[in-house]
Amino acid sequence: MFKKVIIAEDFDSINLGIEQVLKDLGIVDFQHSKYCDDAFLKIRRAIQDNEPYDLLISDLSFKADSRNSTIASGDDLIQQVRELQPNIKIIAYSVEDKSYRIRSLFENPEIDGYVLKGRNSIEELKKAIHIISTSDQTFISPEIASALQDKNNYEIDDIDILILKHLSLGTPQDDIIQILKDSGIKPKSKSAMEKRLSKLKDFFKANNTVHLVSITKDMGII
Repeated sequence: MFKKVIIAEDFDSINLGIEQVLKDLGIVDFQHSKYCDDAFLKIRRAIQDNEPYDLLISDLSFKADSRNSTIASGDDLIQQVRELQPNIKIIAYSVEDKSYRIRSLFENPEIDGYVLKGRNSIEELKKAIHIISTSDQTFISPEIASALQDKNNYEIDDIDILILKHLSLGTPQDDIIQILKDSGIKPKSKSAMEKRLSKLKDFFKANNTVHLVSITKDMGII
């Protein structure tokens, strides 16, 4: 079982629930931070003191306030912590249920567990901590796991992300098509581009291209 845990979560009520889970599991050495910057500094300081944390439990979204933050999201925190301390175990604990975002977290920067906040989240968090601490297995909340396995889900690829990045920069669609053609990448026609954008809008439930770019920016995809 883990001996030293840090929680990155900005709501007191959620923090109290996580702390109770840790106490129920016999983990008494834990700290929490309401800001990603603070969590990162504590993790770095613990490494310098040769007393590193075993586990990071982090939300993905943090409410902005008057404080300027270098690390604004749980996604960025997880990425930087993984680079700083590659062997730390990481559980994302969030309301986010979009399959692409969750899948990307397991691929890069390789989280060890994903617990969906909801009716069963306390028991699922206990199970996730136990599984991750005693084996090399990962944990995903069951309802999320079924969505990730759904073969009917549209799979976003590197080309989609490239197109979205160009759109976010204001590059006209015709210019994007030419850029892709010059690189030998499909789609190489306007109809193919429109079809791909239509699928992306459906996937992200976007009203139009501007809304699509806004959503994907907020999710940290681009």
